[in-house]
Amino acid sequence: MNIQHNDQTIEFHVEYAKRKKIYVQLDPNGLVTVKAPNGMPEEQIQAAVALQGDWILQTLAKQEKAREAPKPKEYREGGEGEFLHLGRRCRLDELIPTEGRTEEQLRADLKKFYFSSCKKIVNERIGPYAKQLKAEPKSIEIIESVSKWGSCDSRKRLNFNYLLAMAPTYAIDYVIVHELCHIHHMNHDRSFWRKLGSVLPDYKERELYLNRYGNFMVM
Repeated sequence: MNIQHNDQTIEFHVEYAKRKKIYVQLDPNGLVTVKAPNGMPEEQIQAAVALQGDWILQTLAKQEKAREAPKPKEYREGGEGEFLHLGRRCRLDELIPTEGRTEEQLRADLKKFYFSSCKKIVNERIGPYAKQLKAEPKSIEIIESVSKWGSCDSRKRLNFNYLLAMAPTYAIDYVIVHELCHIHHMNHDRSFWRKLGSVLPDYKERELYLNRYGNFMVM
């Protein structure tokens, strides 16, 4: 979802839940999330974001100015440094044991952790979407890729990049549904996007996270 404010576009993701008040959150990566009560009209949500539009734009501008190329990761005993997992910034020792491990061992262990985490979350979340789309994959594999978050071949075999474990679940869901839709439409024609939108009407917002923060999702 988005609004125009002071001739600028503010993109934001909406999370509905059983709550009484609306809450606008801006994370350190510049992702705007609106936590809204179930059933709240879209116009009311947009109005709430507009009320904080100046603050959002000012904060985004500061973050953009401060943003730089991802810093080298710190793999060392003690777990210092930040590593993404499901959209959350974590210390290394929150994800894997670090005591008595060399840098090489920590890198290898963290990679195994992300592979395992990605496999778990994809397997947990793909079923309902596959049923909804009536798309049955031949196989599902977690792979290492430098260019794609996911892929689907003509034999209905789905591959998912293990680094997806760094993304929030709503972005992972986008990749899952995207590849399931390729079982029906191998190219990105109008029918493909129509089918994707029928399941995830806000797919552009979900895709935005990967486009904006993908360069931070590295080992």
